[in-house]
This record gives sequence, structure tokens and C-alpha cells, in this order.
Amino acid sequence: MIQVQHLKKSFKHLEVLHDINFDIHKGEVVTIIGSSGSGKSTLLRCINLLERLDDGHILFHGEDILGRGFHVNQYRSRVGMVFQGFYLFNNLTVLENCMIGQMKVLKRSKEEAKQMALKYLEKVGMLSFANQSSVQLSGGQKQRVAIARALCMSPEVLLFDEPTSALDPEMVGDVLAIMKELANEGLTMIVVTHEMEFAKDVSSHVVFMDQGVIVEEGTPTDIFEHPREERTRTFLKRYLKTND
Repeated sequence: MIQVQHLKKSFKHLEVLHDINFDIHKGEVVTIIGSSGSGKSTLLRCINLLERLDDGHILFHGEDILGRGFHVNQYRSRVGMVFQGFYLFNNLTVLENCMIGQMKVLKRSKEEAKQMALKYLEKVGMLSFANQSSVQLSGGQKQRVAIARALCMSPEVLLFDEPTSALDPEMVGDVLAIMKELANEGLTMIVVTHEMEFAKDVSSHVVFMDQGVIVEEGTPTDIFEHPREERTRTFLKRYLKTND
């Protein structure tokens, strides 16, 4: 579904992604793990064209997303994104937050957008908050609304950029449970996360990044139980120590 080929990205003189190559297939849950500053979130933002690539290609169903005539807005509606910081519109209700993108980008009617929004707000357990202002919500509630908003766009792929890192610990489980349910339903997902249990239990494919390169990738069993690279083993040991 998505092919990343020889991707490079720099900020001024600092190269943060070095020759990144990997594929995402339909129905996969790909988790990207690694220390802070390893380039994980930048990679995700490049896939969604929130950052421009300096070199390389990203293909979506075989089509270069930087090619002439490629419809970027249509692509972004098909490759949705859930951010660490929620990015809800504070001047809109929960329901309106879930409707606005459908009407503006997908050109759905107000009633069609409303029905879709209500469907997904119910799915994430936020239907009773539909008419509340988004500023009245807790962090966990905002993230669930953000997931509903992304689902309303009927994406083929959903990108999650550390979706639980801004949440209080007691809120993390609710959001991860929703993501696990989506994975079980076959939604293609790419998840940047520090939640190693989620990566172990839910992923079909794990990518370990360090200092802007993919050090190692494979199944959760490959990465967590039989890592080949010393850098991977060091990272996982550090993770296990902090979670003892």
C-alpha cells in the first residue's frame, strides 16, 4: 500500500533521516519504536507530507505522492493522522470537529457527515459528549475524539504519532484499547509509540529506529525476543529496566 524508498530528511545541516526504506501492506499494524530523537515522528510526518522530503520517494498504491498532478488533499484524506497534541478546533463542538473535514474535503452533505460523526463517536465512547465544546474534555477524551475525527474520513491507512504520550497514565489504556480494536478490524495502521506492550501484542511488524536509520525490523517475536543488533538489545534492556 505504501512504499518508502531511500527517504532522506534534514533540518538545516542536521540529517534526521538517512536512506529510509520500508513497505506497509494492507491490514498491517506497523509500530515504529526507538529513543526520543531517533527520527520516528519525522518519518511519520514525511509519509503524510507534513514535512517535505529532501530525497527519495513515497509511493501510495504505486503512485509517487510527490509526482506532478498528484492530489495531496485526497491523499491526506485516505492516509489519516492522529497527533500527540490532539489538534481539535476549540471553537467547535465535539460533533462539529468530526464533521468539518468530511464536508470540506470529502464534500459530504451536512446530514451525511453528521451520521458518520455520530457513528464513530459512539465507537470511541464519546457519543454523550457530542454537543460539548472540545475545551471541556480531558486529554484522553480529546484523543478519542481525534481518533473518531480521523475515522470519519474513511481512511485506508491511519498514522498515530505517539498518541498516548500526552495523556495521564489512567487515560492511556482507553486509547490503546480503541487502537487494538481498530487493528483487530483490519485497519492498516502505522504507530509511533513508546508503549512496548502494545507493540509486542498488537503489531504485525515492528521497526526499530536509532539516530535516523532503521536498525532492524521484523515481527514482534523477531524484535522483542530475538533481536539481532546490539543497538536494539541495548534499547530494549533500557526499556525493561524502566518498566520493572
